[in-house]
Amino acid sequence: MFDIKEDRKKMEEALARFDGEMKKVRTGRAHPDMLSGIKVEVYGQFMPLNQAANITAADATLLVITPFDPANIAAIESAIRADQALGLNPADDGRVIRVPIPPLTEERRKEIVKNASSKVENAKVAFRNIREDARKAVKNADEMSEDVKKRAEKEIDELTKEFSDKVDKAFKDKSDEIMKI
Repeated sequence: MFDIKEDRKKMEEALARFDGEMKKVRTGRAHPDMLSGIKVEVYGQFMPLNQAANITAADATLLVITPFDPANIAAIESAIRADQALGLNPADDGRVIRVPIPPLTEERRKEIVKNASSKVENAKVAFRNIREDARKAVKNADEMSEDVKKRAEKEIDELTKEFSDKVDKAFKDKSDEIMKI
């Protein structure tokens, strides 16, 4: 008998990756996850920013970064500036780094939505790859009858549609949030 649990688990992992990517997308409000993709060179190696500093949202338009070691302030500041996709301009006072979140223009909002749509497509490609692998496994299973194979393929297609719909809904919610002024 064919077990779809493994394929569901793989799709849930792909959905979790997509959700993580969507958290990084800027919406106009300050959120610590905006900086989760930034790597900082400290002590001769690169590490995620949240392992080198504490990141908090002071209000809707300001992130405050408190480095665990004040000697790393310059490295953190330059790492944030280097990420052109964010378009942020941090400032430090010797102890903390303040990152003002500028309001988004209509043009920039549309650009962010377009960038987020590429993440949607990447998630759907991952789902299709999982579906194709599952279909190959079903097709190559000699112990299954044709009826069981057809039923398994239908289950796989329904599972793919279910996860694809979840991604579409998450994208619609995120794009509404981005476009809201």
